[in-house]
Amino acid sequence: MIKTAYASSIGRIRKSNQDFVQVFKNKSAATMAVVCDGMGGHQGGDVASTMAVSHLGHSFSMTDFDDCISAHKWLEVQLNTENETILKTADRFPDLNGMGTTIVVAIAFKHAALIAHLGDSRAYSYTNGQFTQLVEDHSLVNELVKMGQITKQQAKHHPQKNIITQALGVSSTIDPEFRQIELHDNDIILLCTDGLTNSLSDPQIQQILATKDLSLKDRCHKLINEANRLGGGDNITVCLVTNEGGGAQ
Repeated sequence: MIKTAYASSIGRIRKSNQDFVQVFKNKSAATMAVVCDGMGGHQGGDVASTMAVSHLGHSFSMTDFDDCISAHKWLEVQLNTENETILKTADRFPDLNGMGTTIVVAIAFKHAALIAHLGDSRAYSYTNGQFTQLVEDHSLVNELVKMGQITKQQAKHHPQKNIITQALGVSSTIDPEFRQIELHDNDIILLCTDGLTNSLSDPQIQQILATKDLSLKDRCHKLINEANRLGGGDNITVCLVTNEGGGAQ
């Protein structure tokens, strides 16, 4: 049985929450979790992240596929369609000019999950005590790290840390990354915005996910509370997806 929980916080510094998160089911009882981190304008980020999650969710609820290959084909089309929609909306309304959003998606089936993303919102897996980052940030500092120009430690405090190289609504073309993973009993997938990963280290996140006496929802709240305690410099959003006991959906 696929179980989910999610939570979002404005953080301690921002005046609005431009993150958006929701979970949806399709006609075959597949589960899709979507986390977006909006950017641009005083309202634009709000609008872009809400549009992306809502439109994808509505479309997903009409589908009936139950495998990763079909999900991949569907999601690729949807992400391109949503990119065009956000661009057109930003053109039509001057106060939304320049809006865009990161996106990270997990579509979970009984024994597998499809992950897709654009930007620096992340997906991780926690399985058999192993905590693994499933996606690479689409960001300038990550490109610099890959080229060996800066270290991962330097990237954390780099002045151009916020420059995203891929997102919805920023360019007429996008190149989302996809990854398929196996989903075993009690594995956890974490989707989150950079408000979490800028505040907590991987070992800190892993420790909270490993706390078995906390419910899935409690773990979401603990991750957010810890990120706020350690600064809360940005909006913080987390979504957890687990295959609880592996029974039929």
